Amino acid sequence: MGILMFLVFGLVVGLIARAIMPGNQSMGILATALLGIAGSFVGGFLASLVYGRSAADLHATGLVGAIIGSLVLLFIAGLVNSRWSRG
Repeated sequence: MGILMFLVFGLVVGLIARAIMPGNQSMGILATALLGIAGSFVGGFLASLVYGRSAADLHATGLVGAIIGSLVLLFIAGLVNSRWSRG
């Protein structure tokens, strides 16, 4: 049951991040859920830098941190995608 809730949380976070980020992100439901899950860990890493905890410890963060982490990942993906398509 915990894995299912983690996937649903990732999907919700990914959908919120995609709604906030301007532009067209062409990704499916699974990629959106993975974006939210990865964003949760990126948000946890950023929070550990801000609060002075060990950055080597991987930990998830709350909803706001996960959305911020997902937005960071979407921004980086947009930069990589635009450079990739230019050649």
